[in-house]
Amino acid sequence: MAPQDSLESNSFSGDKKAVFTVSDEEKASPSTTEPVYDGDQYLGQAPTEEELNTLRKVAGPVSGSGYWLCTVEFAERASYYGCTWVFQNFIQYPLPPGGNGAGASAPGSEKPAGALGQGLQVSSALTLLFKFLAYCIPIFGGWLADTRLGRYKTICIGVVICGVSHVIMVVGAIPSILQAGHGMAPFIVSLMILALGAGIFKPNISPTVMEQVTFKHPYIMTLKSGERVIVHPETTIQRLTLTFYALINVGAFFGLATSYAAKRVGYWLAFLLPGIIYFLMPIILALVYKKTIKTPPQGNILGDTLRVIKLAIQQNGFRKFGSEAYFDPVKPSELARKGIASYKGKPISWNDGFVDDVRRTLVACQIFLFYPLYYLNNGGIGSITNSQAGSMTTKGAPNDLVSNFNPLTIIIASPILNYGLYPLLRKHRIEFGPIKRITLGFILAALSCVVGALLQWRVYETSPCGYYATECDIGSGVSPLSVWAQIPMYVLQALSELFAVVSGYELSFSRSPKSMRALVVALFLFMSAVSSAISQAVVPALADPHLIWPFVGTAVPGVILAGVFYWMYRDLDKETFLREDSDSQQEILSEKDKS
Repeated sequence: MAPQDSLESNSFSGDKKAVFTVSDEEKASPSTTEPVYDGDQYLGQAPTEEELNTLRKVAGPVSGSGYWLCTVEFAERASYYGCTWVFQNFIQYPLPPGGNGAGASAPGSEKPAGALGQGLQVSSALTLLFKFLAYCIPIFGGWLADTRLGRYKTICIGVVICGVSHVIMVVGAIPSILQAGHGMAPFIVSLMILALGAGIFKPNISPTVMEQVTFKHPYIMTLKSGERVIVHPETTIQRLTLTFYALINVGAFFGLATSYAAKRVGYWLAFLLPGIIYFLMPIILALVYKKTIKTPPQGNILGDTLRVIKLAIQQNGFRKFGSEAYFDPVKPSELARKGIASYKGKPISWNDGFVDDVRRTLVACQIFLFYPLYYLNNGGIGSITNSQAGSMTTKGAPNDLVSNFNPLTIIIASPILNYGLYPLLRKHRIEFGPIKRITLGFILAALSCVVGALLQWRVYETSPCGYYATECDIGSGVSPLSVWAQIPMYVLQALSELFAVVSGYELSFSRSPKSMRALVVALFLFMSAVSSAISQAVVPALADPHLIWPFVGTAVPGVILAGVFYWMYRDLDKETFLREDSDSQQEILSEKDKS
């Protein structure tokens, strides 16, 4: 801890002689003459400015059980996507004529599997409601973990809740229940419980994984070849996050098995298989418990965060909100120079580093505001891509099968990026920071919607029912256009996620203080909920003969906003990736402490 000076001065509320302490100027990284430590373990010397610009950057060690926790996410996503991949057909289409009564299609039929027969709009509405809740509830899950229970315990609670959901879902898909027309009630109950459990689990797993990278500053290491390299936390977290996201999509690829199970056997098996995978999670969590680096709850620092923002607005108004100098006037070191020592009669409870964290977090949240439009491009609005596939020739394959090319592409491309492209760029000193990656992801997602619009146009042109292809009963009822023509659309979506979504996870972790990481991740996930809400508002318009326009209506503004985004935030790639935790430099009094 740096030496501290006691100051007596006025306060914001006008009280006199209030005493508070201000630490010396805090550093975002060690000086170039200092060694770098991880706790008590010596890692190496900090690089000089010249070395940072000339030496190659490599990934460093991951402490604890980081990669094991990635397998936990795999099991959770396998169960989540394994179920949700077949939700749309389960809701939209009735039990197929000539089928086995469990939702499976008759042998050789082009008709998709189905069960409830509620139509496209109800299917879109329910799946969007589920997605909205699953990405809105994380705000509660993040707050609960950061302030009350800690992330690991909150993860375990989410696991239990989702387990209950899987049991109800399987029971509700028993053939006798579906044939009696009673499948809707248990399905909706299980849907809501699954959204609750996933919402509690999801915001806590990624920061827990990334916290297994314990060193905060780059350091010099000499390889066996004699090459001197920089072991960098940004490179390490980038590699770990890509692995994390790849395993998410290994789990998502489980939708291939459930799609075929629904098509060939029925929905009871399609829902049972993800449940079996899901119950691997408690076993893995128990095995890695002692090896996992856990962050205890930090108390409620949201109050301090809001106070810092409020005071900054009072000092500066809204001009240049969030800029680097915007929050300088509310740093305790600056307030001391003005003779201000307390706020509303209480000593100021934050330090200069905490103010910097608030600024960095707010910038990240501003970036997140671009993501709702991105998510509309990345998958289309509602169920239109799945419905489009249902109007195309499948030759007996499930109409939702081709969507599995999204996770398949991610599984293949992740190691190529991790061990091929990114190291090659670093070797040639080509900076490809998070802002550039996010911009590229936005553009790729918009291009996927261009492909979707062209495919929908071809479906309309070649369907026996013309521009009313969705519920067509003339002839085969489908366009001769093969469903495999959708592959480029899903490949573009997958590549966009590897750049935009993975970088979003990195920013939500690196630009937030340790005591707010789950909540900031939750805010990032909440952007998907906002996207679902927008989709929900336009569901009534998802009808023939207008299904080309939902693709066009998001693709065009998506390209424009990608350019605006890069212009606004291009300088962030030059900022320090991971700051020293402000709450490890000076104690931050939480709301709980104050009470």
